Amino acid sequence: MNLLSIQSHVAYGHVGNAAAVFPLQRLGIEVWPVHTVQFSNHTGYGAWQGQVFDAALIGDVMAGIAQRGVLATCDGVLSGYMGGADIGDAILDAVAAVRRANPAARYCCDPVIGDVGRGVFVRDGIPEFMKQKAVPAADIITPNQFELDYLAGRPSATLAQARDAVRAVHDIGPRAILVTSLHTDGTPADAIDLLASDASGCYRLRTPKLPLSVNGAGDAIAALFFAHYLRETIDVALARAASSVFGILSRTVEAGTREIALIAAQEEIVNPSRMFEPEKMAA
Repeated sequence: MNLLSIQSHVAYGHVGNAAAVFPLQRLGIEVWPVHTVQFSNHTGYGAWQGQVFDAALIGDVMAGIAQRGVLATCDGVLSGYMGGADIGDAILDAVAAVRRANPAARYCCDPVIGDVGRGVFVRDGIPEFMKQKAVPAADIITPNQFELDYLAGRPSATLAQARDAVRAVHDIGPRAILVTSLHTDGTPADAIDLLASDASGCYRLRTPKLPLSVNGAGDAIAALFFAHYLRETIDVALARAASSVFGILSRTVEAGTREIALIAAQEEIVNPSRMFEPEKMAA
């Protein structure tokens, strides 16, 4: 399998492509990373060095890949944080180029907009770009709860409301949706829910909530879910992706590090030490 991953990149730590590429490679997938930024570290540290690339660079890199005559062998495109609408347009141009070469290729968009407690944290125009262009173009999306509510235009305080929100977002375009973190009135305080939905049904998976706050876990689970979904049913993809990331985060807690223990816990990617089973929701 060959996947194109267009995301930010950091030299130190694991966010963006630095969180997505290695897990995919560990699953035996060939990854073609295209970086939208090259930073020393993620911006959560408050200080960083590096450069934001413009849309023209993405176009140039894509043109070079196309010249190799390999786009027809690309099975999917993965995107994450978009620094601006111009970058978003360049990513959608890349998706269109891949689909022209291989109509069976799938596009997974992690619609990074904001988070519960933080609100919108991307540049002006990006939330609208996500809702109006990126999400309708995607086959698979991996929003968090805040992003789900924004895209659906409705709250998800209860499980029934969350399912209604997922249905509303399906109507925008994506055939598969993974809500990466969900807290409803039925979610225990010491747990976190994930919700995955496609034409086969809607599934909920619950894991213990771990005592940490790190960057990059969302990037990793989006990549893993996408890869597994291309090979498996949605419930299996949910179980494997969530179990792997839980294992990685558990090791991160043990290590007491600020960055996810992606390398030290790499066996969790292929052989999770604890498997969580999803529950199919009644229709």
